[in-house]
Amino acid sequence: MVRLWWSSFIITLLLLQLRLCVCWSEETPTPPLPILPLPTYSQLKWQQREIIMFLHFGVNTFTDKEWGTGQESPSIFNPQGLNTAQWATVAADAGISLMILTAKHHDGFCLWPSMYTHHSVISSPWEGGKGDVVKDFVNAATAQGIDVGIYLSPWDRHDPRYGNDLLYNQYYLAQLQELLRKYQNVREIWFDGAKGSNAKNMSYYFSDWFSMVKELQSSINIFSDAGPDIRWVGDETGSAGDTCWSTINRTSLSIGASNITQYLSTGDPKGTDWLPAECDVSIRDGWFWHKPEAPKKLSELLDIYYNSVGKNCVLLLNVPPNTTGLIPDSDAQRLKEFKNAIDTTFHQNLAEDCFIKVSSQRGGFGAEKMLDSDHLWSYWVPKDDDGEKDHWVEVWAKDESLRFNVIRMQEAIGLGQRIERHEIYVDGKLKIKGTTVGYKRLHRIDGGEVLARVVRIRITKARGVPLLSSIGLHFDPFWHSKFTVT
Repeated sequence: MVRLWWSSFIITLLLLQLRLCVCWSEETPTPPLPILPLPTYSQLKWQQREIIMFLHFGVNTFTDKEWGTGQESPSIFNPQGLNTAQWATVAADAGISLMILTAKHHDGFCLWPSMYTHHSVISSPWEGGKGDVVKDFVNAATAQGIDVGIYLSPWDRHDPRYGNDLLYNQYYLAQLQELLRKYQNVREIWFDGAKGSNAKNMSYYFSDWFSMVKELQSSINIFSDAGPDIRWVGDETGSAGDTCWSTINRTSLSIGASNITQYLSTGDPKGTDWLPAECDVSIRDGWFWHKPEAPKKLSELLDIYYNSVGKNCVLLLNVPPNTTGLIPDSDAQRLKEFKNAIDTTFHQNLAEDCFIKVSSQRGGFGAEKMLDSDHLWSYWVPKDDDGEKDHWVEVWAKDESLRFNVIRMQEAIGLGQRIERHEIYVDGKLKIKGTTVGYKRLHRIDGGEVLARVVRIRITKARGVPLLSSIGLHFDPFWHSKFTVT
């Protein structure tokens, strides 16, 4: 009798444990394992900025040149109406959250009173030699809630130490320390390998520079051809490759090398480093202000947006102040039009009012996750054991046909970049054959607009199960529009 009671007790206990396990499994589904490499917190925040601003300003502004000689007299630098608060207001009105200033360009002239050279604002008539453009810039941006970045050109055509590896690297590191100790909360610092064909031979101690940057301000993102946090996309047109991985092998990169531009553009699905691409381009033809130039047409800026932000990159748009020290009204107005066009296109997601069907889903990670406002940590997860060769999402119109011309896809990149190939069908017809998605992929449909009832997104190849954090159908009234501002 005791043995029977004990056996019944054991069986009951095991059944309760099994029931608890089943309930636990059903009530708290877990996300899939990440696919390495992964972005850092700072890289994720940078990616979400989408558009940031560059400001090229210095002696070149007054000489009408792009590259100074280094022999310019500081006396020419005298922006009598300089107003960095106006720069920040223009940026804020354009929705910009990060501004990067050329603290020193190739001519070697410093926009702050450096203790290591007199070739700076100290020797200029501006503010009686007591001004500090970098300080004013940082204060104005901070007052608007905008983060700041700094460009400190490695190539220096003025300083006599350039060409002597030891002396110049000591000088450069000294200025780097000076800037990052004096001006806090710098979010991006820019390094490049640009220099003329007749420049002196010079070895830059990049590893030392990068280590110093991280020591002084650990949350900063370092940009260069080789990262370590952000990579150059490989050209200055503001355009990424149709395939653009945020992953790459840093060991295959070298700052200033001319034979890596294609690799920089596409990235590498087998890359061991998370190094997303930044697309730099100027709102005008030149990087510095030149009186005869005008800002690009709105249609050109929108093309750039789709080819940069719409291809998994951040757009770094240069907006140069003029000789007065102000961003020209024409440029400021074009930036407002640019922001308005983007807001007009993407403020409404037609997919939110549609039926969403998926090939399969893991419990707790359903199709509704692709329609909420969290584009990083809320996502659809298909089953990884459903036996299907590919995974798909369908958007069905509830009543009348949908009118759209832009299809948006976003991956949950916090768990790695996964999608390698995808196709998009509109009412059963193949319209798009694409490759990578990443943080954001925007597809414009040729012809101006589409009227359709069903859109099917088919993911044909991925690293692990694909994780879509957001999908959207949008109408861009400026695409092939006669109303586009010129």
